[in-house]
Amino acid sequence: MYSGQHTLFGRGSLQKLLPMLAETPQPTLLFCGRSFLNSEAYAAIKAELNEQIIGYEIVGHEASPADVDAWVQRWRGHVDRVVAIGGGSVLDAAKAFAAMSQQPENTLRYLEKVGDLAVIAATLPLIAIPTTAGTGSEVTQNAVITDQGERPVKASLRHPVFVPAVAILDADLLRGTPATILAHCGIDAFTHLFEAYLSGKGNHFTRQLALTGLQNFMRGWPDLLRDDAQGDEAREAMMLTSWLGGVSLSTAGLGVIHGLAGEIGAIKPWHHGEVCGRLLLPFLNLLDSAPNAQQQQWLTEMQRVLFPGTAGSPAAQLSEWLQRTAITPFWQQPPALTPAEIDWVLTRANNKNGVVDYDKTQQRMLLSGAFHCG
Repeated sequence: MYSGQHTLFGRGSLQKLLPMLAETPQPTLLFCGRSFLNSEAYAAIKAELNEQIIGYEIVGHEASPADVDAWVQRWRGHVDRVVAIGGGSVLDAAKAFAAMSQQPENTLRYLEKVGDLAVIAATLPLIAIPTTAGTGSEVTQNAVITDQGERPVKASLRHPVFVPAVAILDADLLRGTPATILAHCGIDAFTHLFEAYLSGKGNHFTRQLALTGLQNFMRGWPDLLRDDAQGDEAREAMMLTSWLGGVSLSTAGLGVIHGLAGEIGAIKPWHHGEVCGRLLLPFLNLLDSAPNAQQQQWLTEMQRVLFPGTAGSPAAQLSEWLQRTAITPFWQQPPALTPAEIDWVLTRANNKNGVVDYDKTQQRMLLSGAFHCG
């Protein structure tokens, strides 16, 4: 699913983009966020980059099917390569465009949950450069699309060939990012790793991979705002965390947190990482109140790696550590879900690949523990 990808890692690695583009000149379209266009990183490469691209699209929110179709209509036949520089929404938008520009029908026809066609194994080559550390989109085969209109849906376009051909992971691009964004993206990456670790689809290899990601998360999470060498190391650790989270979810799948968060994302314009983070804390409580022997064994193994020499509940210990070391209290002042919205989410939510099937009563408990439920 990601074996053909070339990944460049390290601070300052954005500088490798320009010679890469110049080495094989071809019509190239840039997808980016407005924050990148206002950044020092863009100012440093703007003149040379503009010589290598034929245009750009600014992505300000999760792409809708209509957004993707409009980009395809505007650029189909004029673009041979795509560059994406931004957060997960930017990378997913670029992945969707690159793929849909090679498909004959509109985006909705291929979208999971609502589509009726299988995607063709074709896409434009994509260079993905994340400016946040959370989604791991630079190494996954899916592009998340959201439509909050008359037919609300948050789902993926998915195929192994949609994995970006190149990923450039430059942790310096995280510098200056607001604490809330760093925290929301970071906890999303954590949730990818944690749910993949507890996945019934996983195996010893995938769990070891996820544990490596969780160790990197713990190195980075407390120090992301520091403006010194320790902060630089933390941001590199979080970039690796996000990449490993993408690999982990691709190989082992996710669980009930994402089963709920995906449906919430179809009806609420909330940051996906924030939703996952708010659901994570009551989920950690649920792990103790609804024990499963296999799951408890994995949690004990995790505790030995992350908190060596300690005892007690691994889930409670993890919850306490996450909140104590967080750069911002992402779990406070929860937004509200109405009873009708809760019912809508529960009707559509599932446990994905979790080793435990949590019933609707337990899922409702997760929602009520994460949000104001009026």
